[in-house]
Amino acid sequence: MKHLLNLLAAIALLVWGTHLVRTGILRVFGANLRQVLAHSISNRYTAAISGVGVTALVQSSTATALIVSSFVGQGLVTLPLALAVMLGADVGTSMMAVVFSFDLSWLSPLLILLGVMLFISRQDTTAGRVGRILIGVGLMLLALRLVADSTAVLTQAPAVKALLASLGSDLLLEITLGALLVVLSYSSLAIVLLTATLAASGVVPVSVALGLVLGANLGSGLLAVLTTLRSAIPVRQVPLGNLFFKLMGVAIAAPFVGLWLKYASPYLGQPAQVVVLFHLAFNLLTAVLFIGVTQLVASLVEKLLPKPQKKSATGRPHHLDPSALATPSLAISCAAREALHQADVVETMLRGLLEVIVRNDLRLAEELRKLDDTVDSLYSSIKYYLTKISREALAEDESRRWTDIISFTINMEQIGDIIERVLIDIEDKKIKPGRSFSEAGMAEIVELHERLTDNLRLGMSVFLNGSVRDAQKLLEEKSRFRDLERAYATTHLSRLSANTVQSFETSSLHIDLISDLKRINSHICSIAYPILDSAGALAPNRLRQPTLVEPSP
Repeated sequence: MKHLLNLLAAIALLVWGTHLVRTGILRVFGANLRQVLAHSISNRYTAAISGVGVTALVQSSTATALIVSSFVGQGLVTLPLALAVMLGADVGTSMMAVVFSFDLSWLSPLLILLGVMLFISRQDTTAGRVGRILIGVGLMLLALRLVADSTAVLTQAPAVKALLASLGSDLLLEITLGALLVVLSYSSLAIVLLTATLAASGVVPVSVALGLVLGANLGSGLLAVLTTLRSAIPVRQVPLGNLFFKLMGVAIAAPFVGLWLKYASPYLGQPAQVVVLFHLAFNLLTAVLFIGVTQLVASLVEKLLPKPQKKSATGRPHHLDPSALATPSLAISCAAREALHQADVVETMLRGLLEVIVRNDLRLAEELRKLDDTVDSLYSSIKYYLTKISREALAEDESRRWTDIISFTINMEQIGDIIERVLIDIEDKKIKPGRSFSEAGMAEIVELHERLTDNLRLGMSVFLNGSVRDAQKLLEEKSRFRDLERAYATTHLSRLSANTVQSFETSSLHIDLISDLKRINSHICSIAYPILDSAGALAPNRLRQPTLVEPSP
């Protein structure tokens, strides 16, 4: 029982080490990996090569699948090219299996020591995250040695020999078991390495190991499908297409397992090398065979999972992909896109506000007030999504972006609330009593509204691009708008002095309206503060003097 427990602990350590390496690399290079993929996907062959490189670094074809799936969901990459990336990704992870199959256990103590020193001394820096990666690699190498040591004892037990002997008679059972292990462990690389180690130790025959490897490949495709089940349809299409490649590859390769054992094994040496090279050959042949049919598979997937028809803005989040949470830098991008969706709804409310004022349209006013519920719902969804992103997993710039998104969505939510209150006032104080603004008063409102709409669009641009120049321009609009609000309040009082009837009837509404428009503008201009603060372009104090001295009594 003790030896079995040691083996299970070693397997768990192998899976955990793989997880540390994958998440650590995504934390350090996540944004750069996304840029490499985005810029190198020009045709199916360069897409496959980029998939090889990125996955060899990340050591997880599932992680690559999630990144590429998000690109498809955002319309940045076509489905056929994304499927080509996945063919290359499978080759990349099989190459890493070959590397780890060599006896590198002597590196394990050194990597763990260096990793712990870096991680503890500089935990919140890039060096600390690199230390986390080194710890993961060291644990993987240590776990492989522990697996070999534990299995050496277990192979002597008669019950274990009888159990393993029963596996050798059913290739379908071996494939099923390999797939199940990958789904449970969330790592095909860990299972392939474990299988190779068990084969090298004589725990399982090489023929059984090859069946488990086929199952591990199938399981990696199934794992990506299960991970994206709750995602949008475009995101789910990539894992499904890749699963089709896996199924066809396993169906083609299964009959040739015996030929590999007969003709290739004598030239490959150790059982571990036979297993990992079979894994590499399987994925290379799959990529070569199917790289030319990505368009056909994409068409089949699109028929099985058709994209829904685009609808007008609703409260349902469009871009908050749950599967992207495993890649924090990717999740931040999803949240930013959803924040812009929220801003689009706010812009719809703001543009409709003037129509309600001009046309006295009660039906439109009601529709716009309902949109505030949409804005509130999107704010709640974005906030909840962001709370599920690990702050520790974010780089410094990504952490600032996290804060910027929260600030932006709060401002949009408050703008929506203000517009809703303004609409209620217009209904109660203007439309229902049958009143109207004076011609001069209406002209002032139109001018303020146009300036406000322009500022909102500029604010969205600042949030999206982070331009310091545009942020400065937006902040300058705050003082201009404040000056206009004061000037128009004064001209309104002048009209009251001139006994203008319309101005008397709408005086309270007019003053409140231009004041509310100023408040909306203040929320818009607040978008500029984080950008300017990061650039060091904000003065520490807006007062001319730090303190005011009260006069002596």
